Amino acid sequence: MTDDALPVYQARYGWDRRTTGIVAGSAAFTAVLLLPGVPLLGQILGLPLFGAGGLLMAYMALSRKVAFRVDETGVLLGGNPARYRATTAHVPWWDITGFVFWRQAVGGTSVFYVGVTRRIGAPALPGEGPAARSAVQRLVPVPRVVKRELASFTDFVRGRNVRSSASPADKQGVTTA
Repeated sequence: MTDDALPVYQARYGWDRRTTGIVAGSAAFTAVLLLPGVPLLGQILGLPLFGAGGLLMAYMALSRKVAFRVDETGVLLGGNPARYRATTAHVPWWDITGFVFWRQAVGGTSVFYVGVTRRIGAPALPGEGPAARSAVQRLVPVPRVVKRELASFTDFVRGRNVRSSASPADKQGVTTA
């Protein structure tokens, strides 16, 4: 990496303990459902749920598509790998006014999320609507260390980006966080 190169943070979909456990559990349930003597109703309901669900989770992990990326152009919010083009959004720096961090309790663990707040009048993103806006009412804060790391990274990228070229936000007088 040269001195002029801007840092890039990127996370991809892939295998982790949770995904591996779900795929393994789905495979086990699917195998049990294929044993002789399992009621037909159980097979009809269980095979699509566990078989197709496990295959979908495996596809998502194997896709290695970008889930989240922060670079000199802005923030990429990767969508669902099964509908990646339709659900992925790129938010340029001049539209971003801040970051929102939250976590969702899932069983005995938490899943951490990051989102962006955008300037008024910014173009709509894929999936926006009343349901997306109502999710903001149920947010739970993420630990400060995560906020600090992302904030220092984005401040660095923004500082380098603003010096290299003025953004439309600078021309419009929009304040960015």
